[in-house]
Amino acid sequence: MMTAVVGGFQVSRGTGYRTFWASGYRAEVIEMQIVGVRVELPSNTPIVLLREVGGANRMLPIFIGGPEATAIALALDEVSTPRPMTHDLMRNLLDALDAMMVRLDVTALENGTFYAEMHVEHGGQITQITCRPSDGIALALRADAPVFVAESVIDEAGYIVDDETESEDVVEQFREFIDQVNPEDFES
Repeated sequence: MMTAVVGGFQVSRGTGYRTFWASGYRAEVIEMQIVGVRVELPSNTPIVLLREVGGANRMLPIFIGGPEATAIALALDEVSTPRPMTHDLMRNLLDALDAMMVRLDVTALENGTFYAEMHVEHGGQITQITCRPSDGIALALRADAPVFVAESVIDEAGYIVDDETESEDVVEQFREFIDQVNPEDFES
């Protein structure tokens, strides 16, 4: 487990449950692992799939756009593109400004829309930046930042994985998605 205090903000990894205070609210958040990206049938809509670290092994699917799915998949597979993609540029900007993304929190689910906040440290201060979960996840992967989700969001939209077979199916679908992505598609 990695724990550090940055600007009065506790940053933890590998701990499962955390209580988080920010933006005037207190919420129980759960650390999540990014499992992969897959296409949901029959709508052919991409989703990113998160799995609870420890605990009840709950999964959380978040519907995302195609470009964001590609950005997440490339980061998960550690594929370097010939030119920086948008999320690579964001990480490069943070590095150039001597700032770092310390965590992503998926904070709410309202009317079918997920909301998230990136927490960026610069000069000992934490700044919270509202973002789409898909963009936050793509940057968190590149910045090696943990992802947390409010327990109320998991309670509303998550599900429990019954057995290891479903997890293996998700990983296989992710591999199929990666096999279709070509870094040369992003050269322009």
